[in-house]
Amino acid sequence: MSVTTSRPPFPSSARRSGSPRRGRIRLPFSAWHLLLAPLALVFAIPLIWLLLSSVMSDAEINRFPPALWPSGIDPGGYRYVLGNAMFPRWFANSLIVSVAAVASNLLLGALGGYAFARMRFAGSRLLLGLMLATMAIPFQLTMIPTFLVMKQLGLIDTLGALIVPSLVTPFAVFLFRQFFLSLPRELEEAAWIDGCSRLRVLFLVILPLSKPALSTVAVLTFLTTWNDLTWPLIAINHDTQYTLQLGLTTFQGQHHTRWSAVMAGNVITVLPVLLAFLLAQKSFIQSITSSGIKG
Repeated sequence: MSVTTSRPPFPSSARRSGSPRRGRIRLPFSAWHLLLAPLALVFAIPLIWLLLSSVMSDAEINRFPPALWPSGIDPGGYRYVLGNAMFPRWFANSLIVSVAAVASNLLLGALGGYAFARMRFAGSRLLLGLMLATMAIPFQLTMIPTFLVMKQLGLIDTLGALIVPSLVTPFAVFLFRQFFLSLPRELEEAAWIDGCSRLRVLFLVILPLSKPALSTVAVLTFLTTWNDLTWPLIAINHDTQYTLQLGLTTFQGQHHTRWSAVMAGNVITVLPVLLAFLLAQKSFIQSITSSGIKG
């Protein structure tokens, strides 16, 4: 007796190819956003609380338990801050110091970074290692020698005492060096054939291609200088030379503190930093990713 086996009308491969896929859901955004969005909200909570507190009255801020939402918009803190005769002067001082530090770090950092990236001289690697080692030294160990140097230069209680120590930082030199290493040498060799000097190669060929590094150094330098409080507190004594961060401390008295004014002043202080970062966000990320390719 013969036994016949029945075969399916279609091959199994055809059935698998024709069967609809199931169990896969396509999201209109990256799955990482499900994790990053809550984290971003957590990190934004202090900024949101600062903004809400700036439009509260002192009674609402000092109330226990604290109010999570203002009962009404009270611009008293902003009126007090903007009505302070010294506040525009403090804002201008911070802007002068920050802009001077950014400009000098872009110029001197680019020169130093290009020298370490493209020029070979005796002790270059040792000098680079020593320069990077200074990044591990806390400011608390160097502020007294820095103060003595500024005193010998006659810069104490002037904006020069805030600008000179920030003219160039090891981080700016290192970041420019790393970014310049990622650029092809053929561009420079072509410029040399055309008769360009090293400085012309740097300013006409290299720097126009280094906008991500320039933006990153500018943003980080501006952020560090704008928010600095420790060094201005040591080097500045007269209120006409106060920076914005140092001037805000005058709103906190020994017996009474106008917290609404402190919150409003901090909101005004944070706005330039946020604006600078938002304008250079893409270049900032591009520089961080590209400058870490080569060591």
